[in-house]
Amino acid sequence: MTGTVDRNAQTAAPRPSAASRSEAGAPARRRASGMGWQIVLYAVLIAISLVYIYPFLVQLSTSFKTDAEAASNPVSLIPQVWSTAAYERLFLRSDFPVWFRNSAIVTITVTVLRVFFVSLAGYALARLNFRGRGVVFAAVIAVMAVPSVVLLIPRFLVINQLGIYDSYAGMILPLLIDAAGVFIMKNFFESIPVSVEEQARIDGAGTFRIFWSVVLPMARPALITIIILSFQGSWNELSHFIVSTQSPELTTLTKGVAGLASGQLSQGTQYPLKLAAALIMTIPVAVLFFIFQRRIMNASQGAVKE
Repeated sequence: MTGTVDRNAQTAAPRPSAASRSEAGAPARRRASGMGWQIVLYAVLIAISLVYIYPFLVQLSTSFKTDAEAASNPVSLIPQVWSTAAYERLFLRSDFPVWFRNSAIVTITVTVLRVFFVSLAGYALARLNFRGRGVVFAAVIAVMAVPSVVLLIPRFLVINQLGIYDSYAGMILPLLIDAAGVFIMKNFFESIPVSVEEQARIDGAGTFRIFWSVVLPMARPALITIIILSFQGSWNELSHFIVSTQSPELTTLTKGVAGLASGQLSQGTQYPLKLAAALIMTIPVAVLFFIFQRRIMNASQGAVKE
């Protein structure tokens, strides 16, 4: 009797319809379709990254080739004969160390002082109420719209008139202020709550103390951005150094490498020599970017006490 009842119950149980089975399999199909699109997307991204990375790999490998191999097979990634002759010639039989030293001196000085000055200017435009503030900010925006090549001749005339032509002062002073940096710092300072400064002012802090000890530490993401932009811009600057110096003792990396590209040291293509110099020139900027890249986009943390 019990077996008959169980069989009847099994017979009476509803069977899943075709529609319900289709609905149950839909999530699996969607997951498979999504995974397929992800694979395609990653494949496209890898292909695009290879397009960008390949020239750098060619640059690296060519710097270790001989002149003959670089001329006959310039795009191969593995040298047939590994050679460090290009690097030996750069450091031992050229003025490359002098170029590197000049670029390091100018870049470090410009980066440190520019960060300080653009921070001061940005804070003044964001927080201080003075007559003509709107005009000053409009002038900053106007300077950003002027191509730098237009200012080369006026810059040369001013440098020459001040008596700082062909000197470190003429190389450094015109690069200390950057309109884009002032614009970035002003906008970031305006995003910081005014109540933070009011609390410091109640505690007896002055304007510069509030700027230096309270507001500036909160602007770390903007400061790191300015550091990277200032370092990269002054390290890769060429046109300004062309119009501000003429002595070989003050030649920077950009001028020196440009001279190598035009065949300054010798005749012929000299691909390993030129690409070795360009590779060394890109290392400091790349290292700086990889060190600070995770901190560029970090948002500032609030400091208002509830």
